Amino acid sequence: MSNPLEAIFNMMKISFDNTNEPKSPLHVIEVGDCWTYLTMVEEFIRYEEIGLNTTSDDEVKETLIDVTRICESQIKRLSNFMKNEGIPFPDVSSTKPNSDPTDVPLGVKLTDDEITNGLAFKLVASSQFCAKGQANAIRNDVGTMWIEFFFEWAVFGATLKTLMRKRGWLKVPPYYYPPGSPQK
Repeated sequence: MSNPLEAIFNMMKISFDNTNEPKSPLHVIEVGDCWTYLTMVEEFIRYEEIGLNTTSDDEVKETLIDVTRICESQIKRLSNFMKNEGIPFPDVSSTKPNSDPTDVPLGVKLTDDEITNGLAFKLVASSQFCAKGQANAIRNDVGTMWIEFFFEWAVFGATLKTLMRKRGWLKVPPYYYPPGSPQK
């Protein structure tokens, strides 16, 4: 049996594909969403490179490598789409050179807690942007692309949260107890 998210996505894709929609030009918001998201995910990779250069924790490294693969896959698919649609590419930061984590001074070095919480923040921003892109999409192929990206972030988010909870790095807001309720 397949992954439940994959099954939902496949059902939605079949529904979208069966609409026989004529391929209209992209509207300006769809173009802007593609351009902005590509910029955001490219910059996300720069953060991951910084994390790989500063951590010596194997689980954090594995998480950074996994999220880099997701970003690279999304960049490849989105870049191909943008090229086919004639959308210009944004200028992005250059790749960070590899360095030895022990060579990074402690005052500059990100802690593993900071790295994973930075990933969580970027994950939330990426997920929200995918939802926005899907809501703005008129063309089904564009909407489907955003849904694919969103599902990839949702699956990664579950893995990231598990690591953060296990290590005590998950930032939890204060609990809310309504007035008059028993407090523990």
